[in-house]
Amino acid sequence: MTETEGLIARASRCLADTYARFPVVLDRGEGCRVWDVAGKEYLDFVAGIAVCALGHCHPAVVRAVQTQAAKLLHVSNLYHIEPQIRLAELLCEHSFADRVFFCNSGAEANEAAIKLARKYAKEQGNSERIEIITMEGGFHGRTVAALTATAQAKYQKGFEPLLPGFQYVPFDDLGAVERAVGGQTAAILVEPIQGEGGICVPSEGYLQGLRKLCDGAGALLVFDEVQTGIGRTGRLFAYEHWGVEPDIMVLAKALGGGLPIGAMLAKEEVAASFTPGTHAATFGGNPLVTTAALATLTTILEENLAQRAAQMGGRLMYQLRSIQDAHHGVKAIRGEGLLVGMELDREVRPVLARCLDAGLLLSSAGEKVIRFAPPLIVSEKEVQRAVDILDTALSEVTG
Repeated sequence: MTETEGLIARASRCLADTYARFPVVLDRGEGCRVWDVAGKEYLDFVAGIAVCALGHCHPAVVRAVQTQAAKLLHVSNLYHIEPQIRLAELLCEHSFADRVFFCNSGAEANEAAIKLARKYAKEQGNSERIEIITMEGGFHGRTVAALTATAQAKYQKGFEPLLPGFQYVPFDDLGAVERAVGGQTAAILVEPIQGEGGICVPSEGYLQGLRKLCDGAGALLVFDEVQTGIGRTGRLFAYEHWGVEPDIMVLAKALGGGLPIGAMLAKEEVAASFTPGTHAATFGGNPLVTTAALATLTTILEENLAQRAAQMGGRLMYQLRSIQDAHHGVKAIRGEGLLVGMELDREVRPVLARCLDAGLLLSSAGEKVIRFAPPLIVSEKEVQRAVDILDTALSEVTG
């Protein structure tokens, strides 16, 4: 039995069987590459599912974490934490927001947003405003409220009864939202670009229309930028593409540079509804993760990596479209920046497996969409290498 086989056998005996893992044990990483325990090298276009924006073990993040780990790991939010303050200041400086609440994941950030939206409505004297409108195909997390907000039956099955107070409408259908909005609407929660739903980019005018509907109805607009935020789409935040500011925004994934952190950002008037004791997270914004996030965000800003994501994303989409006609199974290519999806006419897992064998890590966004989310530091050479491997894999699987 090889070392890999032995580790996988051990995992099968002690870990909860909640992931359809590929038969690889990753051991170390650097930049856009990782190596498994057998020493095989892979080009990583998963990046921890859009988490490792600076690639693996970026020197700025490693130095920051090492220094902070030797200084202070955790004290709780009973006290002020300097790197947390500095990170909140930086996020507010570069976004619409005035206040930040830190937690540990995107699901937790969405939970905070849902709670804040309902509490704000009640404090405005609208006790009947409890409903959150979300979009079919969206994904907001695995906790019960976030799962209820996720309008995809495949994630909800078996966990009923779900929470009341949510209404689902088709994504990119402004008319459907208009018909759903009413006196009971506390907020509209939407991903500016759907991630797990298949890398779906909305039509021009859609997000602007949502903003107008919220303004007219006295409801809040909440953007879930867990996957799209922190430079991924070619702007620091995806909402900048459409010039539409939300009232609340949630972040996670890339913010921590590889460490677990979530954040809920809000405008002053809305954030004021969260007072001491109304919401909390024991580990939220602890010294270690906020130091890592501060190093990550500072590097992305200083090196203008959002613009680089736009440039390299354009290069990636051009290369993907250059091979599209050669493969009859490819239905569409879409995305923004370095969040790109290739939709096939069949399940993508066999393609991903062929790419894995050839040294390329890719993930799916739904059963029939290949997701490309490499680190923002990816090079043209690495983009070309990934497309070449994919081209071969598609030929072997789809013809």
